[in-house]
Amino acid sequence: DQAQALRPACAVRLIDRRSGLTHRINGSPLVLFTRNPAEAVAELLAGRDASVWEARVEPIGGGA
Repeated sequence: DQAQALRPACAVRLIDRRSGLTHRINGSPLVLFTRNPAEAVAELLAGRDASVWEARVEPIGGGA
């Protein structure tokens, strides 16, 4: 949809609160690239203990 295409791109990372590090799968950091960060955050945190995990959203590029 056109409204979503106008949103800035973001990187959403799953962070282990105990270590402060990005969660890794087979050695690669788990990062979702999206224009809908709320949906990505919900997907990453679904079924996870919020006291252990957090999601961080970082804008990508030179958006306003």
